[in-house]
Amino acid sequence: MIDLHPVPEARTTLTHANCVVSTPLGYRPLHLDLHVPPGEGPFPVVLWIHGGGWMSGSRVWTVDERFHERLVARGYAVADVDYRLALEATYPAQQADIDAAIRWLRHHAAALRIDPDRFAALGESAGGQLAAIAGLTGAGDTAIQAVILWYGPADLAGRPNRDDPFSNPAILLGGPLAERAALARLASPLHRIHPAAPPFQLVHGTDDEIVPFAEAAGFAEALRAQGVRCDLLPVEGAGHVFTGASVPIGTLTEAGADFLDDVLGRSPH
Repeated sequence: MIDLHPVPEARTTLTHANCVVSTPLGYRPLHLDLHVPPGEGPFPVVLWIHGGGWMSGSRVWTVDERFHERLVARGYAVADVDYRLALEATYPAQQADIDAAIRWLRHHAAALRIDPDRFAALGESAGGQLAAIAGLTGAGDTAIQAVILWYGPADLAGRPNRDDPFSNPAILLGGPLAERAALARLASPLHRIHPAAPPFQLVHGTDDEIVPFAEAAGFAEALRAQGVRCDLLPVEGAGHVFTGASVPIGTLTEAGADFLDDVLGRSPH
C-alpha cells in the first residue's frame, strides 16, 4: 500500500510519495519521490533523472529550484528516480534501474493518478544519457513517449581520452573506452536511434565545455534523419548545468512543459 500524503504547508500545491521501487540484490534499495497535482487525473508523468557524471548526485537535486512547482502547476506529475552510481555498479545497471522505476510507475498508475500512456523522461547531463537510452530502447511496460535532454552526452563511444581508465565514462563502463567500444556504442543514444523513437527536445548551452553544443546538434541531426521529431533549443552563453545562461532557468523548464503539451497533449488539470 502506498500512502500519498500532503506535503508541508509551503508546498500545498501537490502531494508526494516516497517509495522503494527496486531492491537490486546486494545493493541499496532504490527510491522514487512522486509529486502529483491535486485532482483526479490521470496526469502525464515526467521522470526526473539527475546528473553528476554517473559518479555523484541525488534524485532530490534539481537545476531549477522551482522545477517541481512549475511542472505540477502545468498538470504534470514528477517522479524523481534513483539509480546506482558507477562506483556501485557498471552499466547497464543504471538503465535497469530506470526501467524498474518506469515499470513500477506504470504498474501502479491507477492508484497514483498518473496516465500510463503519457510518460516522459527528463534527464540532465549523465541523467540525459540515461533518459535518452530509456526513450530509445523502451517498449511495452518500459515505453517512454517523450524525452527532454538538458546538456546530456549523446556519444560515449566518441569521448576523448579513450585509453584513460579513470574517466567517468570508463568507470561507468568498467574499463577504458578503447577496450569497451561495443558497450560504449550500446550506451550511446547517437547509436541507438530508430524511426519509431519518441519525440526529443534538446536544451543545451552554446558554451558548454563538458558536453559541447556540437554534440547536441549532431544528435538532433541524426534523429531528424530517421524521421524523429527533435527540437533543439540553444541556450546562448551557457556552460554545463546552464551556468552563465542568458535566460532564467525557469524558462527552460517552462519550455519543456510547452514541448510536452504539444507532443503528449494537455492534461485535464
